Amino acid sequence: MRVSLLWLQEFIDLPTTDPGELSGVLTMLGHEVESYEILQADWSDVYVGRVSDIAAHPDADKVRVCQVDTGSGPEQIICGAWNFSEGAYVAVAKPGAVLPGDLQIGQRTIRGVESNGMICSENELGLGDDHTGILVLDGEPELGIPFAELIELPDVVFDLSITSNRPDAMSLVGIARDLSAHYRVPYRVAPRPLSPVPGSPDIAVKIEDPIGCRRFTAREIRGITIRRSPLRVRHRLAKAGVRAISNVVDVTNYVMIELGHPLHAFDAATIAGDRLVVRRASVGETLVTLDDVERKLTPDDLIIYDAEGPTSMSGTMGGARSEVSERTVDVLMEAASWDPPTIMYMSRRHGLMSEASRRFERGVDPNLTDMANARAAAMVVELAGGAVLEGVIDEIATPIGPLTTDLTLGHVERILGPGFTKDEVTGILESLGMEVAGNDPLTVTVPTYRPDVTRPIDLIEEVARIHGYDRFPATLPVGRAGGLTAEQRRLRTLKSALVGIGLFEAVTLPFVTQEDLSGFGWADTDRLLHVANPLRDEEATMRPTLLPGLLGAARFNVARGTDSIGLFEASRTFTGAPSPMDARLPDQVERLGWVLTGDAGPSALGVAPTRADASVSFSVLRHVMAALGHRGLTLQPQGAPGFHPGRSAAVILDGHVIGHVGELAPAGTGHFQLPERVAIGELDLAPLLAPAPLAEAVSPSPFPHVDFDLSFLLPLDVPVGDLVQATVEAASGLVESARVFDVFHGPGVTEGNRAVAIAYRLRSAEHTLTNEAVKPVRLAMVAAGESLGARLRGA
Repeated sequence: MRVSLLWLQEFIDLPTTDPGELSGVLTMLGHEVESYEILQADWSDVYVGRVSDIAAHPDADKVRVCQVDTGSGPEQIICGAWNFSEGAYVAVAKPGAVLPGDLQIGQRTIRGVESNGMICSENELGLGDDHTGILVLDGEPELGIPFAELIELPDVVFDLSITSNRPDAMSLVGIARDLSAHYRVPYRVAPRPLSPVPGSPDIAVKIEDPIGCRRFTAREIRGITIRRSPLRVRHRLAKAGVRAISNVVDVTNYVMIELGHPLHAFDAATIAGDRLVVRRASVGETLVTLDDVERKLTPDDLIIYDAEGPTSMSGTMGGARSEVSERTVDVLMEAASWDPPTIMYMSRRHGLMSEASRRFERGVDPNLTDMANARAAAMVVELAGGAVLEGVIDEIATPIGPLTTDLTLGHVERILGPGFTKDEVTGILESLGMEVAGNDPLTVTVPTYRPDVTRPIDLIEEVARIHGYDRFPATLPVGRAGGLTAEQRRLRTLKSALVGIGLFEAVTLPFVTQEDLSGFGWADTDRLLHVANPLRDEEATMRPTLLPGLLGAARFNVARGTDSIGLFEASRTFTGAPSPMDARLPDQVERLGWVLTGDAGPSALGVAPTRADASVSFSVLRHVMAALGHRGLTLQPQGAPGFHPGRSAAVILDGHVIGHVGELAPAGTGHFQLPERVAIGELDLAPLLAPAPLAEAVSPSPFPHVDFDLSFLLPLDVPVGDLVQATVEAASGLVESARVFDVFHGPGVTEGNRAVAIAYRLRSAEHTLTNEAVKPVRLAMVAAGESLGARLRGA
């Protein structure tokens, strides 16, 4: 919001006008000053004058000879404009003046007649584009004063960043109120007397949506004349970044900047049926707004209707059909209180971020409507003539009163520290317009223009804000220092382990398209969680798995020439099922996912460089488990949505399936336009981050080991892991290690089987193993394999 310092000073007498100091104060009050601009007159020696006499030029038809008094007697000036007459007040550039563009003004002789200076137009002074005539000033300003003073130059304009919870600060009054509390000086709102005439509007108003429209006020001004606003009004609006349009429209913007309450002026003659109704739109309706764009309305839109249909978009933009124009004679001035979420959603859906919607979506004071309406009506009469009817339309659908809350002084000191007395706390809150009663606790009544103050902690924040954040002494906190939880530390260990083997952490959006879900192979569409108001219609589903987002990121990189990429993400997935923690919320499971393409088998994974495939994914899994200290891990061949049915496995930790690892299914590879084979994995994060069981230290055996190999013919439907586990268990605790070093399909292997060679190392902790002692153990291990359908080769 742009704030003119001279305009602001109509509401408060500031102890300083130094822009640097004021910038610091405003920022400390929570209104960040993004920048400020010092406005200077782009001319010199231009004064206010009065045209006392006009005569024809003796030798030129297109110019006139004017006598212009600037306070020291008349001076003769020749002027070619015809839009003024005797008695007009004008801006006069005296000889020696310099106008914008380095235009030098001096004495000239035009066809034998001397001209001492120039009568200026807006365009010549750089104040506007109008060069059709000279600038005729409003009223009877003091002769001879510098013209810059008349339009409040020099001035300082602050560009403030107003937070979304401070609708009251979107006004000069709101800024003045905060500065008043800081400097401990009063602020004021100069009245605009309203002198209504007998009569009431012929227009009735009905509110059919009491949630969307809480209050609707209107006054009718009859007999007005539409024309340009006075220069001072137009120049103030320009400083505030608002384009001047006409006197009536300018009034609505002028009062909005002063009080923070947007208004809208209807051409009363265009209101069909003498009736306005506020309700939600119907499907298929349209409205042409003031910007000449036809808007397609939905039942989410709050619209003002007359007998012919939609006529205005509530709190956002008026309709072209009821626009004030040069033909307007009677005006209905409207000020209403609108529901902030309704206005915010409607303005964003239509892409209409107007000055009005920016204020209404923050929550304009519902009890300011009539004051703003009366002030605007009085100003319309000042600028456009006419008369205000004394009958006022004031429909209150949802009354909203001030909020009352209790505040204990002990609570203030617990948060802010010692030294805050009852008098200081009371003084600060009362300076902000709040009513304070009682001793301890204080009973505080919060005015409706502060919807952000609802709790005691909000009151304490106000005390700190006005007291001054920079006045609090620097102190060290007492008590235990903060730190990471055990789970957070393990998550960091997990991420460091993945980064250490060359993967990059990705942060993908939690939204996914139905096309990518289907392309990935996700089949469970009944439990998906859909977004009611998506940012993009095609991304209207919350991700049930991390992998489509990671695959999309990989596709982005591959399409740009990075064929080998390793990505991982640890984040939430969503389903439509209720959360076990709170049934009101959807289930949100923290998961870990990874995707590797191309040459993604570095030596850090314990395998030779190779193209990404299931073995690479298994190596990533083992690396993660080793980093986190998990030992009870088993893999079981099993497919899952999106995974290759023959190159994937379920990950079982402590008897529970926590996810799947392997390769992307061929259909997913084609959909995401990735290389032929892609290593993927996805695991539940909670069991990974749970504390791993402590390792039990075992004294090493001093006795020598015995090594031998067994080669089995194993049926294809029996997992190799089952064979290893069975043979190890049959050795009665003597097996120190078992390693599969060969799996063979080919000549010499009967159909339906594969040859599996396992290297065993046996060692006893109590004695040296002899051949005689090992022989029965070996036979027991072979028998265990045979119980699974395996046969010892060569037997």
